[in-house]
Amino acid sequence: MSARPAGTEAGAGATLTVALVKAGRTKIRYPAARLADDGTRITVRAPWAAPGVRDFGFVRFEPGDVLTEHYWRDRWYAVKEVRTGGGRLKGWYCDITRPAVLRGSELVVEDLDLDLWVSADGSAVLRLDEDEFAESGLADRDPSAADAAVRALDELEHLARAEGLAALVGR
Repeated sequence: MSARPAGTEAGAGATLTVALVKAGRTKIRYPAARLADDGTRITVRAPWAAPGVRDFGFVRFEPGDVLTEHYWRDRWYAVKEVRTGGGRLKGWYCDITRPAVLRGSELVVEDLDLDLWVSADGSAVLRLDEDEFAESGLADRDPSAADAAVRALDELEHLARAEGLAALVGR
């Protein structure tokens, strides 16, 4: 039997609370069903948690949508597969974050402003919120974290264009 790092309890099907933190404040908290946890990557599924519809222009998140979210303890991003309630893939929304931390039944993720959208067919790969990232002051406060965030965005964009994100989350 292999030992698991602290905070990596098995328990597929258990409910976790995902806490998305931004600039030291909790942006949103929502329940999610834990699907898998291999000690490095935690995968959860949750309905669209924000109230109402959020129209980004390139995709609409709306009540009934279901997100399968992949968080890593050793990577600076999260990949969220977005589907309609009927199961149609809309695409992948990727948050650039510090590595995820599981504390008991709470999964804490610190959002670093940068995002990537990849459409279901892979034809649209959009870097998002680079202006917010620049304005956040992270490069001045924590240059190593800012560098890691930019490298993570570059890595995800490369993976999306070269292999597709389904290959990343299917591993």
